[in-house]
Formats: sequence, structure tokens, C-alpha cells
Amino acid sequence: MSGPRAASPEASHTNQTFGRFLRFWRELHGLSQEQLAERINSSARHIRRLETGAGQPSAGMVEDIANTLQLGARDRNHLRIAAGFHVQEAPVDFHSPGLRWLRNAMRLTLKAQNPYPGLLMDRAGDILMVNRAWVNFHRQLLSAEALDQVTNLFSFLFSHSQLIKDSGADTMALILMALKQNALFSNAEGDIAAFEHYLQSPAAPADWQRRAAALEPMASYRLHLPFNGQSQRFYSVSQTVGALGPAAFLAEPRLTLTTLYPEDASLDLSALMTEPHKHPLLVD
Repeated sequence: MSGPRAASPEASHTNQTFGRFLRFWRELHGLSQEQLAERINSSARHIRRLETGAGQPSAGMVEDIANTLQLGARDRNHLRIAAGFHVQEAPVDFHSPGLRWLRNAMRLTLKAQNPYPGLLMDRAGDILMVNRAWVNFHRQLLSAEALDQVTNLFSFLFSHSQLIKDSGADTMALILMALKQNALFSNAEGDIAAFEHYLQSPAAPADWQRRAAALEPMASYRLHLPFNGQSQRFYSVSQTVGALGPAAFLAEPRLTLTTLYPEDASLDLSALMTEPHKHPLLVD
């Protein structure tokens, strides 16, 4: 008879990562392996195997451990990730009274980014705030009425892909890949529906999968956009607003600051600081 199948190097690495987290939290709470095992209806031998990477926890056991150790949302998700499971984050309302401090901080951040066009959006691409430079930059592309209707960055890019010279197809492909992988992680109806919605757009490249797979996602990408009647190269740079730690990009409310910077550092953007059209999302 053949012996037990050895764990793959990848599985062993995941197990060891979980084991380090488990030992850290167990010792922090002053529990022995026997005491933890008794509280989660397991055995000390199994706890030892988990901590040495010789065992793999089930999703249910991870939750039992997290509940027993009274882990908060951040630390619970770190434990899930270490065990190879997806995170579970309850949506957080950016406009709730408890996040007034965060809204104030984001207003100051966006105002400080002037004269570079900047916006704050949530995980769905819904725009929460924009700065003066963003309004004036896009006012040269759209009428005041049309600009007032821009409330989602993804919808705006897919609806006006013709404005993005040369790199439009790659930009759409990267957005689709990000939406698809977000849906694969969460398996949530809303995330799946969002991907399917943009996939049906006429601006979605037929070869989006091949394009996106060949491009390494980065926090910035280059766009060719019209400015003062000429096509200029800009870098769209994104910054995640989240909690400290290895899962900051998953912390709710999952916010992103996106700013346009000209590739030509000598390009004068001072005209964007004139009195702007009163966009409903403007912070000024």
C-alpha cells in the first residue's frame, strides 16, 4: 500500500503561514495547545500539527479559532488568508456619521493634490469626491450637464473610451480583469453583475482576457488624454485607502484615490485652478 500523499510545496507554505498566525494568537491569549483544543472541540495533537504546518485547517475550524480568540474583523481576515480562504468583509457606509473623520481627511487630501486632477472612489468605481482640478480638466471634455452625470469612474471610461488615445483598449481590459477577479474572490451577486455589465459594453475589447493577462497590473498606468487641444500623456496613479497590514487592500470601506499626473513635468496645469463648475461631488 502506498503511504499518505505528501503535501505540495505550495500547500506546505500556506500551512506554515497559518501555523505562525495560530501560534501567535494562541500565545497572545495565554492559552496552551491543550486549552485551545478543548475550547474548539479538537485535540492538542491537531493544534500541534496546524502550528508546525503539518495539518490544514477547514474553513469551519478557522472560524472556531477566530471566535474563541475573539479576533476582530482585520485579524480574522488575516487568519482566513493565511489558511487559504477568502475574506469576508461587511460593507461600510462611507457617509455614515462614524466616518466623518475619514471624509474630512479625504477632502484635505484631494484639495492638496490640486492642480493635479484627483478623485476618491469606492470598490465599485462609484465616485465619492473630486477636486477642483478634476472638474476643470473634464469640463474641457464634457458639457456641464454631462459632467454632472459622471458618478462612476468605470462607467465614464467605458462610455468615453474614445478620449483615451492609443491605450484605451488596454485600459478597458485591465478594468475588466480587475472586476472579474474581484467577482471570483467574493462570488457576490453584485460583483458578478458589475463585471457582466461592463463586459457587454461596446468599448470592451473582444480580446480583453489576452490583453489583460499580458499586462502586469500596477498602481499606475499611462493614458493619452486631450488637454488644451493637444493629446498629452498622463499617468493615472491609484492609492489604496485602508488599514495597515497585509490585507490593507481588502479593508472596508475599500477606497481608492486616483490622480492624473502629466508625463511631461513641465506641463502647466495652473489653468485647472480657475473657479470650477459646481460639480455635486466637488470638495472645495
